[in-house]
Amino acid sequence: MRITYFYQYFSTSEGAWGTRVYEFAKEWVKQGHDVTVVTSVYSKSDLKAKRLVSEQVVEGIRVKVINVLIDNRQSAIKRMWTFFQYALLSSWFALTLKADVVIASSGPITVGIPGLMARWFRRRKLVFEARDLWPEGAVKMGVLKSKTLINLAYWFEKICYNNSSAVIGLSPGIQQDIQLRFPGANVYSVTNAANISLFTTPQPYTGVLPPRSYALYFGNIGQVNHSEYLLDAAKLLKKNKRDDINILFIGEGQLKAQLKKRVADENIYNVTFLDLMPKSSLVGYIQNALASVIPLKPLPVFDTSSPNKLFESMAAGVPVIQTTQGWIKEFIEKHRAGFTVNGHEPEQLANILINLKDNPALASETGARGAAVALKFFDKDYLADQMLKVLKSFR
Repeated sequence: MRITYFYQYFSTSEGAWGTRVYEFAKEWVKQGHDVTVVTSVYSKSDLKAKRLVSEQVVEGIRVKVINVLIDNRQSAIKRMWTFFQYALLSSWFALTLKADVVIASSGPITVGIPGLMARWFRRRKLVFEARDLWPEGAVKMGVLKSKTLINLAYWFEKICYNNSSAVIGLSPGIQQDIQLRFPGANVYSVTNAANISLFTTPQPYTGVLPPRSYALYFGNIGQVNHSEYLLDAAKLLKKNKRDDINILFIGEGQLKAQLKKRVADENIYNVTFLDLMPKSSLVGYIQNALASVIPLKPLPVFDTSSPNKLFESMAAGVPVIQTTQGWIKEFIEKHRAGFTVNGHEPEQLANILINLKDNPALASETGARGAAVALKFFDKDYLADQMLKVLKSFR
């Protein structure tokens, strides 16, 4: 089968970003399928381009890198412009590449443009992959404010779903939301995944903080990620004289400089910031954390999220602490594989960290249950096969 995957944020494990598309495509190539990924230059990826389009082969995956830079530190207007640049330039490949199935992976929702070009003009089967509820998230966060743009975005979302042979949501919550609003769509759930062998193999650790002395946040440092909440918890730990527990940020984002200034101004000395690092280097930090904290802004739209860091942290055998109130909360409660806290109450986070630090057996048992669950439900090869079954179902 010939598969074309439109995804603007492609990265391998040598980058500092999620590797779902890379892992899935690599597995499909191994099974004999022809896979082409059309992507752009993302600041957290390891892929670069020197020409307008750089053609590369990554472990059998044909990758076309469009030389349009996207960076989370760009303004909202600049990012939206890069979305449209990518969508328009990638439409050339939608019209020219041979394919049996085309996957358009959103957000942003504009990735539906090349997908629809392939569907309408080349009669390709289109699978729309909803990584989050876009544009709903942008509307709730205030990124999209114009009524005209909001109406246009929701109209385009409807066009994408109604013209897709299948819609794949990255969580049961996303699947349920789309199915409720578009009852005629064929909607499946294939969550984010973890490279089990990478995260379970012990890695050397040479960090500046002692093992099991820090709660780790890794990834984008921005408004969606509710980063201020971690500083509030750090202040409470400081107030309670728990200098044996630190907060460690690894990543970049629009709020990083602002958070570092607040740390300096308020003397929150138990917070450390590190820069982006390749996933292969990040593993040791995750494995040696007291807990992995996954906060998201407390809005209902984010209760459907499928954050990659959740699955990777569980695979590493580390207790996870998260703030969403939807399917993840239900899942980790069912399997006793982590903890859910209220995103408005940082004292809950501080108290759980103290409890984990004072009860190593609790931390170890929770992490072990998470690792077992990750192996059963979130292995990259297992989920790649689940998605491949969807792609084959309507050939």
